Amino acid sequence: MTVRVMLISPAMNAALREARFASDAPLDGSGLRQAHAAADAVPDADLCLRGPSLRCAATADALGLRSDTEHALRDWEMGRWSGARLAEVGADEPDQVAAWLADPSVAPHGGESLLDLCARAGAWLDSLNGSDSGRVLGVAEPAVIRAAAVHALALPPQVFWRLDVAPLTVTEFSGRSGRWNLRCGRPLTPEPRS
Repeated sequence: MTVRVMLISPAMNAALREARFASDAPLDGSGLRQAHAAADAVPDADLCLRGPSLRCAATADALGLRSDTEHALRDWEMGRWSGARLAEVGADEPDQVAAWLADPSVAPHGGESLLDLCARAGAWLDSLNGSDSGRVLGVAEPAVIRAAAVHALALPPQVFWRLDVAPLTVTEFSGRSGRWNLRCGRPLTPEPRS
């Protein structure tokens, strides 16, 4: 059975604006307003899920979704780098950041490597194959969506760094395990009324 998985990236928050590593920061006022404004554009689904972060939960609520928490959609685990700005970590630990950016098997201290993130996102995506889910809608952090895209298209992990996922966009996967099609970054905006 073909499954359609639609992943919505959460609305903006201060941590994202400040280029901080994964941290469980809530939406700011602007992000909350944008999510409320996009609620009418949310596609229908048979199953609604969300990552466990405050940002994903608030986005799902603002979009009017009755969603269950899916731990596999949690943000990239950054260990001791969580919540810090990339510039700060780069200044304090330049060799570790360089190794992490160059080698997908390197993990931040206490965190998760890019290979592990792609494997986690891919295993979740593939687990939906053969289920009775049909149309799955999830609110997931951008890193998870990027990792799912890398897995779905069997891309080299380094491609992850070349993918951007904007807030409140829908990335759609359709197909089945081992054969996914991808529709990238459709803005979650209401359809014009005629």
